Amino acid sequence: MNNCSYIKNAKNEVSMDVLFELSEFFKFFGDTTRIRIIHLMLSGEISVNDIAEKLNLEQSVVSHQLRILRTANLVKPRRDGRKMFYSLDDEHIGLIFNTGLTHILHKKGK
Repeated sequence: MNNCSYIKNAKNEVSMDVLFELSEFFKFFGDTTRIRIIHLMLSGEISVNDIAEKLNLEQSVVSHQLRILRTANLVKPRRDGRKMFYSLDDEHIGLIFNTGLTHILHKKGK
């Protein structure tokens, strides 16, 4: 079975361990700063300095949130000399973000 097509059948059995991991996964989306960072990354790779500048945040705050996102495998780093760049770990993260955003906008009638 292709794991990416799992949602097609709601009758599929899911272990409590997997449901716990899913619950933990969604917690990482529960912070406005992290959501803002993910939103920026929808357009592609971005440096830590550019994230801090665009979000009007201290670099230390951005680095802290990126560390959390990296630990959760939501973003991946790339070093170029002294600069660190980050991008979404894979296309699923953007899909999850956009699905949630679409749901919110739909409920608001937009």
